[in-house]
Amino acid sequence: MLKIRILFYVSILVVFLLSIVNASNISAFNSLSFISDKFIHGAIYFYLTLLGLVCSFKRSNYFVASNIFFFGAFIEIVHFFHPYRFFEYFDLLANLIGVTIALLIFRLKKYLI
Repeated sequence: MLKIRILFYVSILVVFLLSIVNASNISAFNSLSFISDKFIHGAIYFYLTLLGLVCSFKRSNYFVASNIFFFGAFIEIVHFFHPYRFFEYFDLLANLIGVTIALLIFRLKKYLI
């Protein structure tokens, strides 16, 4: 369980660091279309949420999922003030969709197993 928590915290740190660097410095970011960018947002927050839920923190699953969403909202607020990044409501929506799907899958797995 400790290894999963370490992976979770490292993943949070990597997402944060990639979110504050100048996007034009990363060539892969420049080639993304609107749809693929939103898909990646959803996938990242799906991954973070699923990993956070697997960690079995001593908090409710909704608390963990909402904190991961608020982490994404915090990053979007940082983008509002960042000279080379942009605040986007659709990024927030993609993050919320990723978090919600992970939460639903995590809840469904206990009924399927």
